[in-house]
Amino acid sequence: MNSYKLQADLFKALAHPTRLHILEILSQGEACVCHITTILKKRQPYVSQQLMLLREAGWVRDRKDGVMVYYRLADDRITEVIALGRSILEGMGVQLDPPEIPAAPVKGCPCPHCNQGEPCTP
Repeated sequence: MNSYKLQADLFKALAHPTRLHILEILSQGEACVCHITTILKKRQPYVSQQLMLLREAGWVRDRKDGVMVYYRLADDRITEVIALGRSILEGMGVQLDPPEIPAAPVKGCPCPHCNQGEPCTP
């Protein structure tokens, strides 16, 4: 396959605000689906669909622990990609105000870790 096509397919997964927000959340560390859902204030099926697209594109990895599914960045350099995009926009004079990402435990998250006051990441 053409190397430009491969690169385009990789970057295509970034072309959505919610997926960028998810990557920003995961840049702080592994998180369960319910954390991501709570932070985004979106329905779980929608968030899972976005996570699936990111996983298929190779941006995130998942693991199961019982009924819980945890996601993490597939490569630590992803945080650099996000920061570079932000830096380019700021260099163009665009004022950015990304939302603050709360640390675990996440208020309103229904997972057992948050309800017990323990961090979600094992």
